[in-house]
Amino acid sequence: MDSSINCPQCDNTAIVKNGMTHYNKQKYKCTHCHRQFVINGQAWFISEEDKQIINRLLAERISLRGICRVVHISMTWLMGYIVCLYTQSPQDLFFRITEKKKLFKGRIYLKLLEIESDEMWSYVGKKDNKQWIWIAMDKDTRQIIAVYVGDRSETSAQALWDSIPDSVKENGIFHTDDWDAYKGVIPSEKHACSKQKKYTNHIERFNNTVRQRVSRLVRKTLSFSKKLENHIGAIKYFICDYNLSLCQLRL
Repeated sequence: MDSSINCPQCDNTAIVKNGMTHYNKQKYKCTHCHRQFVINGQAWFISEEDKQIINRLLAERISLRGICRVVHISMTWLMGYIVCLYTQSPQDLFFRITEKKKLFKGRIYLKLLEIESDEMWSYVGKKDNKQWIWIAMDKDTRQIIAVYVGDRSETSAQALWDSIPDSVKENGIFHTDDWDAYKGVIPSEKHACSKQKKYTNHIERFNNTVRQRVSRLVRKTLSFSKKLENHIGAIKYFICDYNLSLCQLRL
C-alpha cells in the first residue's frame, strides 16, 4: 500500500484496502489498530455530552427511535451502546440500607425493615411470551432491593429471594399478596401475607411508575422488547437510576 496513507486513529502506515462503501468509495483498514476508514471521510463521533443526554433519555418514556431522532444518531450505534450500558448496571441496584430507629417511652429502638414484594406482567417479542417482573421494595425508603424477571412460578420467587441481601432477610418482615409462590419460599415467621392491598400499596404504586416511565412496559406499546436480555437490562437500568435519585434526595 501507499505509505503516504496514515491511519486517522493511530497514525500507522500499515494500511490495506478493505472493500468499497455504499457510495462506491474505497475503504481502507489499519492492520495495527483495525480502524476502518475512507480517504477524506467525515469525522463522526458521539460526544460525552450527547452520551449523558442519551443516558437520561433511556430512563424516560421515549422509544429508542425517538432517542435516535433527538440526538441524531443511528439505531445501530444506539443498540450497541445500550448493550454495553446495561451490562454495567450493578447487581445491588445501588440499594443502600439505612439505619431505622423509633422512639418508644423515651427509648430508641431499632426498627425492623418492612419489605413489600409484588410481581407485574410484561412480555418479550409477543404477548404469548410472558415475562413476570418480581420486585422487592423497602417500604420506608422506597428503594428497590431486588428484581428478577422470569415466569410466575415458585422458581422465580426463589430467584428473587436469593437476590435479596442476607442482612435484609435477617432484619426484615416481608409483605406480599396471597400468591402461593411466596409461601413456599419466604419463611413463615418473616412472611406477612394478606389479600388486602394496603399492605402492598407502595410496591403497587411503583409498578404504575415503571409502566409510565419505561416505554417497553407501557400497555399496548409499539416499543416492546425483542430480546429478553435488553428487556432485563432496561428494567435494571431504570431501577438503578430510580434508587440513585432517592439517594440524592436524602443527601
